[in-house]
Amino acid sequence: MAETATFSDARVTNPHGPVIAGEPAGESRNDAPVALGFSPAEKDAVYKVIRARRDIRVFLPDPVPDDILGRILDAGHRGPSVGFMQPWNFLVVRDQETRRRLQELVERERVIAGQHYPDSQRDYYLRLKVEGLMDAPITLCVTNDPTRGGPHVLGRNTIPETDLMSTACAIENMWLAARAEGVAVGWVSMYRKEDVREVLGIPDHVDPVALLTLGFTPHFPDIPVLERVGWRKRLDLTTLVYEERWGTPVRQ
Repeated sequence: MAETATFSDARVTNPHGPVIAGEPAGESRNDAPVALGFSPAEKDAVYKVIRARRDIRVFLPDPVPDDILGRILDAGHRGPSVGFMQPWNFLVVRDQETRRRLQELVERERVIAGQHYPDSQRDYYLRLKVEGLMDAPITLCVTNDPTRGGPHVLGRNTIPETDLMSTACAIENMWLAARAEGVAVGWVSMYRKEDVREVLGIPDHVDPVALLTLGFTPHFPDIPVLERVGWRKRLDLTTLVYEERWGTPVRQ
């Protein structure tokens, strides 16, 4: 976007800018850009919700109020997207029979995937809960439409998968918004796309990226469950950050 002209560069009026009395329309100004700041408490809240986000598998049957769901969906829709293509759709599923069919698809793939782990890990893996699809009052299918925006999307010509990255940003936005609302989210990814397309009537060119289970939970754990049970540990950030070239540690 660095090569995209500003309204001033293009010598046209900014239709989104403020109208200032006495200033001719379209005349450039020398004001410095102003960054919208946040109070210390507001900044703390942002980082708090990031640290408190969890992948949850235990849900209460209580319904999620429509106004809360609406705010969560709006947060997703405000996610960044390459070329402003907004490739996502959000399919809200509450019907119990539909959720049961999705759960059966996931359970089948979960058992198949368990064969790839050694015995010690397989036993634990097969105990992982996927019942959230039946326990949580809402399953949200988030999809990615790679054709949205037409064949030439600004900024996508060399990295076509940026549409999927954009949809992932929308999911993260919803996950954080849900945590701020006290709503738990679980990301279910063990399924075949063609099976989910059939159950939910999704067009062939649209990818079902995620099945998110949404609902209230009796407990948000302090650390991720997989970390607590020893599945994996969080990597040390200092080992993941390089400076100037790959493999060069950051200077202290």
